[in-house]
Amino acid sequence: MTAFRLLESINSPADLRRLDRKLLPQLANELRAFLIESVSQTGGHLSSNLGTVELSIALHSVFNTPEDRIVWDVGHQCYAHKVLTGRRQGMNRLRMQDGVSGFPKRSESPYDTFGVGHSSTSISAALGMALAAKQKGEDRKAIAIIGDGAMSAGMAFEALNNAGVADADMLVILNDNEMSISPPVGALNNILTRLTSSKTYNAARTAGRHMLGFAPPLLELARRAEEHVKGMIAPGTLFEEFGFHYYGPIDGHDLDALIPTLQNLRAIKGPKFLHVITKKGQGYKLAEADPILYHGVAKFAPEEGIKSGKSGGKLTYTQVFGDWLCDMAKADSRLVGITPAMREGSGLLRFSTEHPDRYYDVGIAEQHAVTFAAGLACEGLKPVVAIYSTFLQRAYDQLIHDVALQNLPVIFAVDRGGLVGADGPTHHGTFDLSFATCIPNMVVMAPSDEAECRRMLSTAYALDCPSLVRYPRGGGNGTLPGLDLDTLPLGKGEIRRQGKSVALLAFGSLLPAALAAGEAIDATVVNMRFVKPIDAELIAELAGNHSLLVSLEENAVIGGAGSEVERVLAERGLQVPVLRLGLPDHFIEHGEQGQLLAELGLDKDGIIASVRQALTRAAAS
Repeated sequence: MTAFRLLESINSPADLRRLDRKLLPQLANELRAFLIESVSQTGGHLSSNLGTVELSIALHSVFNTPEDRIVWDVGHQCYAHKVLTGRRQGMNRLRMQDGVSGFPKRSESPYDTFGVGHSSTSISAALGMALAAKQKGEDRKAIAIIGDGAMSAGMAFEALNNAGVADADMLVILNDNEMSISPPVGALNNILTRLTSSKTYNAARTAGRHMLGFAPPLLELARRAEEHVKGMIAPGTLFEEFGFHYYGPIDGHDLDALIPTLQNLRAIKGPKFLHVITKKGQGYKLAEADPILYHGVAKFAPEEGIKSGKSGGKLTYTQVFGDWLCDMAKADSRLVGITPAMREGSGLLRFSTEHPDRYYDVGIAEQHAVTFAAGLACEGLKPVVAIYSTFLQRAYDQLIHDVALQNLPVIFAVDRGGLVGADGPTHHGTFDLSFATCIPNMVVMAPSDEAECRRMLSTAYALDCPSLVRYPRGGGNGTLPGLDLDTLPLGKGEIRRQGKSVALLAFGSLLPAALAAGEAIDATVVNMRFVKPIDAELIAELAGNHSLLVSLEENAVIGGAGSEVERVLAERGLQVPVLRLGLPDHFIEHGEQGQLLAELGLDKDGIIASVRQALTRAAAS
């Protein structure tokens, strides 16, 4: 392990604030080296965290944390913040069970003022904190740090709109790491930002407004003149219109620019907006060259970098979807692919290059993505929305109101269904079967292997109604799909093993565990395939010759597929008991997928134990 002399002396922001400011660049170098070394051994988000090292140091140097509230947007850039707030020694168990979370988490530290994991929430949360401080008469600051990608979500602009009229004493920092809305940054911009954030400048501006207040037309003229002059040197006019005082852009890696500017802004009341430019992967040339590849990493050797190639050569569900999308696009020119800023994660990279005219990345805007798809469907196209389960939650109203209510044929390819592992409760896809099945007009499917996933996607595409195919993170059983576009019979399951007394009804990813358990206890095993329409005839048949039905799903047990099984039995007056096995009524923490499933009783041994307990209770009653 590399020696980090300065870093090891920092156990809290109070230690940081006592450090000679001349030493902060050395601290930044040590912190960046520590992150590279640490994340290479645990896996996690790398590029985004390397880009916020100086910003994290500057924030904790200037503001009195945790009394002053810092809210990170998304939170995948918070590792430096965690190290500086007393969690350095715990970083060797980052994202591991019972270890440090990969995102800010209120129960983990008082410095994590708001739990995050999804994007574009920081301004709303910080506004709430700022107005709470005002109402309680407390003199503390609220700071939101939001990336330029997260600014594409409507929620961020809703919060800006509210914050400006509320005259909240808060600071929004735009961490711009893509140069997408900014001119080049240089010494002139740094000087101008420090000037416009100074007490002298702001006192003059306040005095001028007071004097011109007696002549409203002159005040309006002066205000617009100021905005447009500033607009020639910085893209701040938009934020000024929201009621914020805009400052920047400024180099986010220059501590000599960052710290004085933040000190100036800390003394200014009201809503303020600071635009900083950072570079993803800063300080690690491989990550700088390919920040997307190094965004989320598994373990790797820093001196060698990430080796290309598929992990273990195993085909993933995401790759199955990406290949199917390209094949279906060749067969039908009506197909369009949509992603809310998850091209690589959702498997659309190949599609985006082969069919650029039919590929739409709408940015981090899940609500817009769904209603945009509805609009396309209204005009006879066949939109496929590729989205993570946990992100589809953000567009639930649009799913119901804009798609299902109008019975539009939008296909939802829902990735990361079930437990995702190290990213934890903000990213587990634990509710989709529950929240989709209750919506009228929806067809809901869950494949048990890769080949079945491809056929379900084709089935969904052939329907003239909304449909959802939900598949897990990673690979399945290694079942290689063919190149055909065959479909499945709608709403029909299949018996995979004939046994006695007990029937295991598996929905999706838990079929392998069900088959293994079925062999051990001689149970019938059914691959249900469809949650809606569920195979009611098959359930009734099983109820007629089994004494116990067991539903299995990697989804919340409340309102999930097991509830559908019980509904079918109740509607038909069948009195067979149902044991519903799934995810319990609490949020599942981060950890390795297999270990989490075992602890929740959803592996072979857990299923066997639950079935035997149920049979014992039945015999005793």
